[in-house]
Amino acid sequence: MRAYRVAYDGRPYHGFQRQPDVDTVEGRLRSALVRLGVCERGDGLPEGYAAAGRTDAGVSARAQTIAFDAPAWLSPTAFNGELPDDIRVWASADVPAEFHATHDATERAYTYYLYAPVGDDARADRSGHSPVDDERWADAVDALAGHHDFHNLTSDETGTERTVDIDWERDGQFLVARFSAGGFCRQLVRRLVALAVAVADGSDSLSKIDRILSPEPITGPDGVRPAPPEPLVLTDVSYPDVTFTRDEDAAADARTVFDHRRAKARTTARVAGHITDGL
Repeated sequence: MRAYRVAYDGRPYHGFQRQPDVDTVEGRLRSALVRLGVCERGDGLPEGYAAAGRTDAGVSARAQTIAFDAPAWLSPTAFNGELPDDIRVWASADVPAEFHATHDATERAYTYYLYAPVGDDARADRSGHSPVDDERWADAVDALAGHHDFHNLTSDETGTERTVDIDWERDGQFLVARFSAGGFCRQLVRRLVALAVAVADGSDSLSKIDRILSPEPITGPDGVRPAPPEPLVLTDVSYPDVTFTRDEDAAADARTVFDHRRAKARTTARVAGHITDGL
């Protein structure tokens, strides 16, 4: 068995998990394995295959993890030879035959990049974002962190009791929030962000969090819609006694690919700014 770290820009994809008739990250991984002769054509996956978890449509990853019974020659570099540029395998580890990428994970970490300009930047902002107060944001995050039943922040019916650690910092025009837990309910991180933002921009009071975390179900307009998926990144997945070895060639290739995508995004933003400033 071998485990692989996978980085991807999730914005063009309909999530990680394979689905019929839509493009997904896992679908691209499987197609690459078919072309490499590691996986049979049809609907199957390699023996022992599992992934650390699903990510929603538009969500990206730095350390998604998949594992399966892989041939010795299947290095990250070889894997990348059949993958699109926006999906890169960059590290791997030998793991026991009984290893399961989903069940053996002890912690998962997500990072959300919230665009939240302050001061002159906020006054000049014409994107429709309401100003976010850092102190109110901090109060909201403190109230949401820890052990709670998050049943009102997910569509899942079971496994809604979780202990979630939240760290954050301001980085220029962004609030960067890192969420870590043993596991996450569906859309939980995005709803946590949306609820904290509603308190931070004054749309809701801090008491809204108490209502959301209460045992009573909340639906309709009193519920919490998830924040946009594009600023969310699966940052890390931890496994005890598993040491991943970086494939230096594959990692260098991945850095080049994502640096190019970063430069392209900055150019697109600069052009949009030029048009906006001239109107």
